[in-house]
Amino acid sequence: MFKKLIQNKLESYVKQYFKQHPEVKLVLVVGSVGKTTTRNAIASVLSQRYRVRMEQENHNTEISAPLAILGIELPEKLHSPLAWINVFQAAKLRVSEPADVDVIVQEIGVDHPGEMKHYGTYLQADIAVVTSVAPEHMEFFKTLDAVAAEELSVMAFATHTLINRDDIDDRYAELVSDADFSTYGSTGSAEYHIEMTDLSPRGGSRGMVTTPESDEPFEVAVQLIGEHSMRPVVGAIATGLRLGLTREQVITGAAQMRPVYGRMNPLRGLDDSTIIDDSYNSSPAAAESAMQTLYRFDTEPQRIAVLGSMNELGDTSADEHRKLGELCNPDLLAWVVVVGEDATNYLAPAAKKRGCQVHVARDAIDAGEFVRSVMEPGSVILVKGSQGDVYLEETVKILCDISEHDQLVRQSDSWHAIKNQHFSRFRDN
Repeated sequence: MFKKLIQNKLESYVKQYFKQHPEVKLVLVVGSVGKTTTRNAIASVLSQRYRVRMEQENHNTEISAPLAILGIELPEKLHSPLAWINVFQAAKLRVSEPADVDVIVQEIGVDHPGEMKHYGTYLQADIAVVTSVAPEHMEFFKTLDAVAAEELSVMAFATHTLINRDDIDDRYAELVSDADFSTYGSTGSAEYHIEMTDLSPRGGSRGMVTTPESDEPFEVAVQLIGEHSMRPVVGAIATGLRLGLTREQVITGAAQMRPVYGRMNPLRGLDDSTIIDDSYNSSPAAAESAMQTLYRFDTEPQRIAVLGSMNELGDTSADEHRKLGELCNPDLLAWVVVVGEDATNYLAPAAKKRGCQVHVARDAIDAGEFVRSVMEPGSVILVKGSQGDVYLEETVKILCDISEHDQLVRQSDSWHAIKNQHFSRFRDN
C-alpha cells in the first residue's frame, strides 16, 4: 500500500510537470534488449542542440522512472516517510520552477504484462523508440507474441514511434498498422538505415547512413563495435533529425558515443588481446548478435567465446540455449567456454555436436583461468553473460589489463558481497 501511494504521488507530479512545461520533449526508449545503449546514443546526439536530462543509472521501473524524468534521486531509505517527504518537496519545486532541460530521454522497462499500458496513464511521448522484441521475463509473458504486444503498446501514447526493423519480426506489423511510425536499423528496407563499411576491435566502426531527410547517404564514425551496436546509432540519428537537428549535428553526436560498460565494450586484454566485455546481461537476440560480431574479426589469430547462461527465459530456456550452441562455428572459434546450469546442460552439448572445442567452467573465475591458459597473443575474446549465478565480469577481470578494471560492471561492495557468497560454493566444493 505504501509503495502504491508513493507511485501515484510521483506520477501525479510528472503529469503536472509536463502540463506546466509543454515545451519539454519526452523521448521514451523501450524494448527487450538494447535500451540502455540506445538511450545513451540518443542523449549523445540530442545534446548537440538541446539540454538533455538522462539518468546514468537504469532508473526504469514504476517508482524510479518518474523520479528520473523529474531529475530527482531515488532515496536510499525507501521505507522512510521523511525521505519521501523530501522527494515530494523537490518534485513540487521541479514543477514550479522554469524548465532546466529541453528534452528528457527515459528508458522504460517492463517485467509483467500490462505495465506498459500503465505508463500511458501519465506519459505522452513525443517520440518512442522500440529497440527489439525478444524473449524476456518469459515466466510471466509465456510467449513472444505477448512480449511484442507489450513492448509495441507504447505506440498508444507516443506521437511518433521509431521501430528497429532488424530486431522486431515482420509478423508483428499488424500491431503497428494504425500508428504514426518509421523504421530504423541496418537493413536497407528501413527508412533510416546504415551500411557498415569498417570494423576494428579497438578502432570502432564506420558506416554510411541513409535517411528520408538527406538526399544522399552520409558517413558516421563511432567508438562502438558490431552491426547490432550500430542500430542504436541509427535510432539516435533518426530521433535527432525528427527533432530538428542538422546532419552535421547528428554526425558529431554519433562520434561522441561510447560503449556502455558491460555492453559490447572492447577492453585491452593481456598479451595484446581484445576482450569484448558484454557481461552485463544476456538474451537470445543479443547473444546471437554478439557472436556474429565476433565472427567478423576474421584477421585475428584466435577467437574465443565465453558464454554464460541466459536468465529469465522460463520454459523457452532449454531451446534458446541449444539454438545459441548451434550458432557456435568450429571453423571460427578456437574455444567455447560455458558458465551456468542451462549453458552447461543445453548450449555446451549443441556446440560440441557442431564440432567445437568446449570447456565447461564451474564458475566465472574458472572460465577466466581456463581462457588465460589457452589464449594466444592478439586474440579476440567475447565474454557474454548475465548477473544471477553467472557474473562473467569476473572472467573479464582476469583477462583484461588492470587499467580497464574501472569499466567493469557490478563492482560495488554490495555486489562483491553477493558474488563472494556465490563463488564460495564452488571453492568449498
